[in-house]
Amino acid sequence: MSSLTRWDPFAELSALQKQFFGDDWMTPFKGVNIPTTDVYTKNNQLKVEAHLPNFEQDDVSIQVENNALVISAERHEKEEDKDKQYVVRESSSSFYRRIALPERADTDKIEAKLDDGILKVSVPLRPLPKPKKIAIAASNKKK
Repeated sequence: MSSLTRWDPFAELSALQKQFFGDDWMTPFKGVNIPTTDVYTKNNQLKVEAHLPNFEQDDVSIQVENNALVISAERHEKEEDKDKQYVVRESSSSFYRRIALPERADTDKIEAKLDDGILKVSVPLRPLPKPKKIAIAASNKKK
């Protein structure tokens, strides 16, 4: 008696993935802390929350450019060992997000606050214009 084997179209792809990347190909990224950004609307405002651990207020820049909110942050650390004058330990971190603003954003009233590594930006939204009713002209045709 013969036995039937179910065909898996992704078996070869899975085998190649394991061959090239190992069983857990995300391992190199597990130690990397990628800052998250949340964008949502609440109470007629566009809210942006950027998680920026280890950044200070002076490291962060917020601008409105071409109808977009641009948030950037850059931090540099430099540590010198006085006993060994040739050793310098440097590290840097950076963050960049560009968020398109809706046409009704009131860019003159944007507020931002950095607290415990979380940048909160509030962009007030102007009210939606009321729909304009268009009158329909009566037809002069007679039946």
